[in-house]
Amino acid sequence: MTTELATFAGGCFWCMVEPFDERPGVESIISGYTGGHVENPTYEQVCSDTTGHVEAVQITFNPDVMSYRKLVDTFWQQIDPTDTGGQFNDRGESYQTAIFYHNEKQRQIAEQSKQELEQSGRFSKPIVTPILPAKTFYRAEEEHQDYYKKQSFHYRLYKKGSGREDFIKENWKQNPDKSELKAKLTPTQYSVTQENSTERPFANEYWDNEDEGIYVDLISGDVLFSSHDKFNSNCGWPSFTKPVDPYQVEEKTDKSHGMIRTEVRSRNADSHLGHVFEDGPQDRGGLRYCMNSAAMKFIPKDEMKEKGYENYLYLFN
Repeated sequence: MTTELATFAGGCFWCMVEPFDERPGVESIISGYTGGHVENPTYEQVCSDTTGHVEAVQITFNPDVMSYRKLVDTFWQQIDPTDTGGQFNDRGESYQTAIFYHNEKQRQIAEQSKQELEQSGRFSKPIVTPILPAKTFYRAEEEHQDYYKKQSFHYRLYKKGSGREDFIKENWKQNPDKSELKAKLTPTQYSVTQENSTERPFANEYWDNEDEGIYVDLISGDVLFSSHDKFNSNCGWPSFTKPVDPYQVEEKTDKSHGMIRTEVRSRNADSHLGHVFEDGPQDRGGLRYCMNSAAMKFIPKDEMKEKGYENYLYLFN
């Protein structure tokens, strides 16, 4: 297996690990400091804005599974790329953003991505995040590694309180026109994805589908699940042990209908997909992602290349 490095500065490095962690092809993520002139800096030194360093994360990844372009796109979706003075409530040189490229191919991909973002009109102000050659990367103190796992409660409060979470929701979520969706989708598809309803068990398209392929979000086209992770749960809905890429789904507490459940929604389209339960196969993690067929589209393995999902054929190798 060949691996590459990707290095991104997106403000506080506590918030830059979770979006990349546990994604397919990502081998490791290290929080640290780079871009400056002081060797082996400490957290206190970097925060003093006297070292030239920024807080950053360095990702080791398998490019055959997770492309560098996907990592770059994910990076943009975590930051305000128009801010020159830091990120959200974190101000100063050490919280500035940057993409540090490790080879010419990465530079070209990053430059193209930045140009496309500028041309998209998503932001009214210029995109100021620089694209720079990678410099020596210094690992941060152990207390800062995997902070979102070690201090999950404080991390959630910090991400919300800093303004980052609300900015991401406001600027990076798709906002499909409801009237257009109602015209394009079937009544069941609209009811499930936009009104959080549940289709009938044993009377939906994929509950007993056993063909090889992937299940993608009906609206955004993002890959959600693989047939390799599908199993017969006898519940009447398509069930999976895990998503292909955890980043593409979001889990939220659902207190409707007098129950407390964990709802699953698609990240980009914000569609209701279903719920996740802890009664799945124990030898495969113990989870059951119980999904609505009406929220997904099945792409057979033999059609994945022609429909633009060639990069996911590794799932079946």
